[in-house]
Amino acid sequence: MSKSTIVVILFAVKKVNIMVNKMAVFILLLIPFYAFSQSLPTAHDPIKIMLNNWTSQLVISHIVGNLFRFQGYQIEYVTEPVDGQWFMLKSQKGHVQVEVWQGTMSEKYQQTKAGGWLVDAGAYDISTREDWWYPKYVEELCPGLPDWRALKKCYGLFSDKGDPSRGIYYGGPWEKPDRARVRALGLPFTIFNVRSGDELWVLLEEAYEKKQAILLFNWTPNWVGAVYEGNFVDFPDHHSDCEIKPEWGVNSKFLYDCGNPKSGWLKKVVSTGFPEVWPCPFEILSNMNFNNAQMESIAALVDKEKMTVQHAADYWLNKHTKIWKTWIPKTCGEQ
Repeated sequence: MSKSTIVVILFAVKKVNIMVNKMAVFILLLIPFYAFSQSLPTAHDPIKIMLNNWTSQLVISHIVGNLFRFQGYQIEYVTEPVDGQWFMLKSQKGHVQVEVWQGTMSEKYQQTKAGGWLVDAGAYDISTREDWWYPKYVEELCPGLPDWRALKKCYGLFSDKGDPSRGIYYGGPWEKPDRARVRALGLPFTIFNVRSGDELWVLLEEAYEKKQAILLFNWTPNWVGAVYEGNFVDFPDHHSDCEIKPEWGVNSKFLYDCGNPKSGWLKKVVSTGFPEVWPCPFEILSNMNFNNAQMESIAALVDKEKMTVQHAADYWLNKHTKIWKTWIPKTCGEQ
């Protein structure tokens, strides 16, 4: 065999290897898209509505679930914590989330939307706020509130008997940058996260009866505002740079030297492909709307009136037929 023939053979082998490698890369890149297309639901599959762990979200999920059933669709409820719901949307294991709060979920919402894994179904006519909160009488015990700087002087009021050197802030079971905020603002506070929202209200009721100082996570709209008079702590105004640029704000070394948004949005979202697979339910969800007072009253059915979640949903639908019938588009009858 001549030297030139060997060179030609080696070149051909190298070219084949390159082609094989490129094909392998192509196949690997194709697998996620193939897997995704295979996981898309059909119109005959049940619509999976995700349930979180606070009252309004649970009741409204059952309200919209009942509305879907009225139109002849199968419904399945999937209990999932906030942190896990984004994977559920991506993997088509969850299709509907009725409450995405800006203060708690904005970052994950933006990431999931940018990745093409969710569809925005619109915002409610609601202004939200999620932050540190205290009963109104605490202002007499800690002059200067609601300004956050007052907490640097009267932190002892909120301390545990075992450690008077630091106050205690009771956070919820949801992911919040409270520890980062305490560090950035130099607040002598320890963060204690409860396991459920209900534990917050037990602590609040106990403190309220004794008129003791307490700081805890609260949000609006929420039933608490209709029962207990109180205020949110006024931290430095929120800005997106507060979360990504240490040099921004009152502390140039640390992030989160600000509060949460004071007038945040509240959205509904669905998984990719939902509007095409279930156009009628998507229109119902998009049309569904509440204001602050309505959402507070919905939560109060459970937390104040002691109804079950399902009973509260049925009760609201029976009492507000004129409202929800406007959410049903004429096209639903053509399915």
